[in-house]
Amino acid sequence: MNESTPPGTALVDVEYHLFQITDPQGPVADDLDASHTGLVSADGGAIEVRTGIHTGDVHVTVEPHSKRPDPAQDWEEIAEISCNSPSGELLVTPYMDDPADLPSLASDGPGSYRLRVHARGRDRAVDQTTLDEAVESYLIQSWPAAHQDVLLVKATDTYGRQVRAQPANDTIVIDHEDSLDTQTGRERDILRRAGHGDYS
Repeated sequence: MNESTPPGTALVDVEYHLFQITDPQGPVADDLDASHTGLVSADGGAIEVRTGIHTGDVHVTVEPHSKRPDPAQDWEEIAEISCNSPSGELLVTPYMDDPADLPSLASDGPGSYRLRVHARGRDRAVDQTTLDEAVESYLIQSWPAAHQDVLLVKATDTYGRQVRAQPANDTIVIDHEDSLDTQTGRERDILRRAGHGDYS
């Protein structure tokens, strides 16, 4: 692991079965329906991680690496997705809140990254809200890498199977070259910030 970017763990607030990984200058990835992996997708410039619970807290650990690590053991679901970080900050972010107190997943500054998302416990409280304790855990490994297709590494939980069985939604491909220098990029940035209550 990159010694200058140690791992971190925090409770992250979940709403509507998801939390996000965002770049403040997004967009960060191609749109991808969750039915591809049942775990991770990209939507509107944010990467979304699907949770079993509807609302509440989950344990999230991030591990920024300088090169490709091996997948962690003893996880129920594992999937990989590529993204581009224009700002050099990839942050775990609740759906409608500020980023969690976790290190950036962009270990090497601006550029292309691979994210490997691990999940455990999604079958324990499907669709529940505000549990007394967090029952789901996630590990997100990241490393610099050129763009690759999405990859489902491991699939064993029931919730993931149900999500993968849902009909795929229409998706919109985000151009990796979109930026704040283009009209489309500026419009997406305004919409993203408005979604987080920033109307400046």
